[in-house]
Amino acid sequence: MFTGLIETIGRVTAYERRGAAAVLSVATTLPLSEIAIGDSVAVNGACLTVTAKRESALTFDVSPESLTSTTIGSLRSGHSVNLERALRLGDRMGGHIVTGHIDGIGRLARMSEASGNRVLEFNLSPVYARYLITKGSVAIDGVSLTVNRVTTDGFTVNLIPLTQASTTLDRMKVGDEVNIETDIIGKYVERLAAPWKSVGSLSMKTLAENGFI
Repeated sequence: MFTGLIETIGRVTAYERRGAAAVLSVATTLPLSEIAIGDSVAVNGACLTVTAKRESALTFDVSPESLTSTTIGSLRSGHSVNLERALRLGDRMGGHIVTGHIDGIGRLARMSEASGNRVLEFNLSPVYARYLITKGSVAIDGVSLTVNRVTTDGFTVNLIPLTQASTTLDRMKVGDEVNIETDIIGKYVERLAAPWKSVGSLSMKTLAENGFI
């Protein structure tokens, strides 16, 4: 589990495809002495397992599923990536609950400036966009952000100067793809409500009759 508060920006030093999988190495300023083999690290929001560490770099095995559902497969040597270590019990929850399990890939459609802030509008499939709400949370390449507005085919977010300076989102260009993880709470609500679709729309009466209130 992560918070969406990026600790540092890493640099890809090696990327090797191995059949349907891959091996990724990232140079980082994270304290390697505090990272063990088997630990989870979010790389551009995707939860990956540390399989080796050497000098100032971490190595990850990337599964076929991760390559299919994230932008990790498009990384090459020299690319910058957002890095965050897993949340520890007792840490402050400064962002929101981020699992590191990417829902889908979004595309930057428009970008504008407003008093030092940057407004980004992303296109996202309705399959995933249905979990977004205005003022809710979303993770973009691992960065926890507040949804400003939900559109018919995507959403907008605002980057304050600090977020621009401390993440890779400041380097984006229109057309770039990003990893999107929507708020997990919406997915659980949808799952739990699914059995009740067969009894018609939910109402206070239905909830009361079935012992929820």
